[in-house]
Formats: sequence, C-alpha cells, structure tokens
Amino acid sequence: MEENETATAQPKADPIADVVDAVCEALEEGNRDRIKSLVADLRTPDLADVIELLGEDDRVQLIETLGGDFDYEVFSELDGTVRDQLSRDLPKELLAKAVTELDTDDAAYLIESLEEADRQEILDQLSFDDRSALERNFEYDEETAGRLMQSEFVAVAPFWSVGRVIAYMRETEDLPESFSEIFVVDPAYRVLGAVELSRLLRSKRDVTIREIMNPDRHVVLATEDQETVARQFARYDLISAPVVDENERLVGVVTIDDVVDIIQEEAEDDMRALGGVGDESLTDSVFSTARSRVPWLVVNLGTAMLSPLVIERFDATIEQMVSLAVLMPIVSAMGGNAGTQTMTVTVRALATNKLGRVNAPRVITREALVGLINGVVLSSIMASVALLWFGSGILGAAIAGAMIINLFVAAVAGILIPLTLDWLDLDPAPSSGVFLTAMTDVIGFFAFLGLASLWLT
Repeated sequence: MEENETATAQPKADPIADVVDAVCEALEEGNRDRIKSLVADLRTPDLADVIELLGEDDRVQLIETLGGDFDYEVFSELDGTVRDQLSRDLPKELLAKAVTELDTDDAAYLIESLEEADRQEILDQLSFDDRSALERNFEYDEETAGRLMQSEFVAVAPFWSVGRVIAYMRETEDLPESFSEIFVVDPAYRVLGAVELSRLLRSKRDVTIREIMNPDRHVVLATEDQETVARQFARYDLISAPVVDENERLVGVVTIDDVVDIIQEEAEDDMRALGGVGDESLTDSVFSTARSRVPWLVVNLGTAMLSPLVIERFDATIEQMVSLAVLMPIVSAMGGNAGTQTMTVTVRALATNKLGRVNAPRVITREALVGLINGVVLSSIMASVALLWFGSGILGAAIAGAMIINLFVAAVAGILIPLTLDWLDLDPAPSSGVFLTAMTDVIGFFAFLGLASLWLT
C-alpha cells in the first residue's frame, strides 16, 4: 500500500521536456545523428513546442542541423515571438525555401516582421508566382482577411463539365495541397458559387458545374477584420470562404484551420488585456515583458491614490472605532470581485457582438438587480459576522449597508464602464478593470466609513 502511494505521488513524466533536455545535450556535443533521431518521430506541433522551449541560439542550431529533414510547417505552429526571432536569425536562403513550402498566409507571417530590405532579399529568391502571391498578401493590413487568406485556390468556369474539372485537377501542378471546395467564377473572376468536392465526385462526368454549384456562397471582403471573419465562420458554420477585393474579384480563400487559430488568439488577447498584460507571451524577454505591463500599473497606481484620500477624511471615525480598519478591506474586495464578474461577461459579449444598443438596457437592468440581490445576501452574512466578532450592532449595520451599496454600484459599473469605453471606440478589455477597481474601492470605503461616522455621532 505504501509503495503504491509513493508511486502515485511521483510527478508525471513530461516527454517534451525529456526531448528538450536530450536535444540540448546533443547540441552541446555536436551529435547531428542523435539530434535527428530525437526529433524524427515528433509531430509538427510537438517539434514546435521543443523549439519554443530551447534558447534562441539552440533554436537556430537545431533547425540548421536538421537541414532538409526540417518540416517547414513547424513555422506555422510557433509562437509569434519565437517565429519573429527565427526569421531574424536564420539564413535568408533557408527562409526563402520555407516560404516556397508554406501556404501564402503562413509564409507572410514568417517574414512580415523583417526589415523591408531583408524581406525583399527573400522575395527576390522566389519564383514569379510565389513572389506575386506573397506580395498580394502584403498589400493588405495585418489582422485582415487579405493577410489571413491563402492565395492558392481552385476556380473554374460554370460551363465546365465535371469530367473536365477532374481532368484539370489531375493535370495542374500548382494547385493547393488540400482543399474542400472549388469556386465557380465568371470571366472577370467574380464568384458565382462553389462546389464541394464530395458533390463533385458523386456527379456524372457530363454534368456541368452550373448544375451542381451552390450559388448561395458567403463571400469575405479582403479588407475585413479577421475577428469579424471568424465570427462569420462561427455564425454560418463555414469550412472555407472566398476572399474578394474591392472590385469583387476572387483573390484568395480563408479556411477553417486559420479561423480556429484566430479565435484562439483573440480569446487569449482578451484574457491578457483583462489582466493588463498586453500582447505578451512566455517567450518574451524581461525588458519587453516589463514594458508591456508598466503602463497600466502606472494608471492603476494613480487610481489607487483615490482610496487613501477617502480614508483620510474619516481618520477620526477610525480612531474612535478601530475595528472599522479591520473590516474595510472586505467591503472593497467584495465590490471588486462582484464588479469583475459583470465586467468579464460584458467585455466578452462586446467582443462577440452579443451586446449592443438593442439589448443593452435589458442587460444593464438585469445586472443591477443581480448586484442588489447579491448585496442583500452577502450583507446579511457579514452583518452577523460583525455582530458576533465585535459585538457591535452599529458596526454590523454599517458594513451591511456599505456592502449593499457597493455591490449594486459594482454591478452597474461593471457593465457601464465597458459599454462607455466601447462607445468611445476604446478597447474595454485592458482599461475597464483599472476604472472598476478604483470605483469599487472609493465607493466601498466612502459608504462604510460614511455610514459608521453618521451612526457613531
């Protein structure tokens, strides 16, 4: 029995960590064969994890050691900070080779952070078609459908037969490696519809594409924000969507695998922003991490100075009843927690376009009533605790009244602050928490000490 308990208590093995340790040792020894054998069976995401856990110099050495055995798809799995470091430190010839192997969207991500001269040096090594496809992506701003799209797609005319399309796909060499739909276009390359491969393969060879295409095709504008595109994929259950330019010409395609990455990135961005840590990752340097966190901490320091000003006005009351100082943090903490609950739900609803002018009054009323109910329930508990702890009915009544006021204000502020910031075209995720904390602290202290001062005199 004791042996089983001891075995259970041992930490679980981490195979990725074991590989990283072994790779580091092999890199120090310069043992190329061992390095290749260690990573030979790793899948692409796992190899990306190994690279991220290595130091900067070891990452470059590992990739150069693998040479032709390195899977360039790993670049699409890497954290942005690591990918930018590698694109800066790896030889330009290797990057040029990677660009030709990757889809255009992943290739654009790989070299977009480079200086213009370095990027051009890589583009100059590409074929005309590869260079044109990449340059088309770079025509669009970051975080748009145009930057997210793949320039490789299959487009056919509506009068083609199924047999002709199948022959075209078999004979053409520069088709995408994987695709699920064929787009139907007119002579001006405007999208008329799409045909799923499953339907194409089930149709007779002499049937025309016009007969089997789906004309109700959701089209994405190249300049559209990638977060909006992701919401459209979720709303309409899309697998892929054609991307068109301002002239409605087909220029690319956005696929579900790219959208899943965007949804994950946007969710992580919102979560980090709520914590005031900006766009950072575990691979960032000490300096860049500190630089991203300091601004909101400075703002928070400024708002935190409001609470001592309120407390200072009631110093005589605190001296008269020292127990007030013991209970003050409870009032502000409960207000902050309650407000954070409302704020988190509100910010997420705004990010997903679930909260707007139509339903805002109803949601505000709901949150206000929830805050009032929570205040009544928690104040009853806290009043009893204060009475039993300090034997003072006045103290119990003061903290009960303060908690009702503060939780009600916290609930209302938790939704009104993000709504106001969104109305002002400001991102509510990073800034709402600072203002909410300041408000709940000030209101909580003022209500608690004010009620106690009123009833003690």
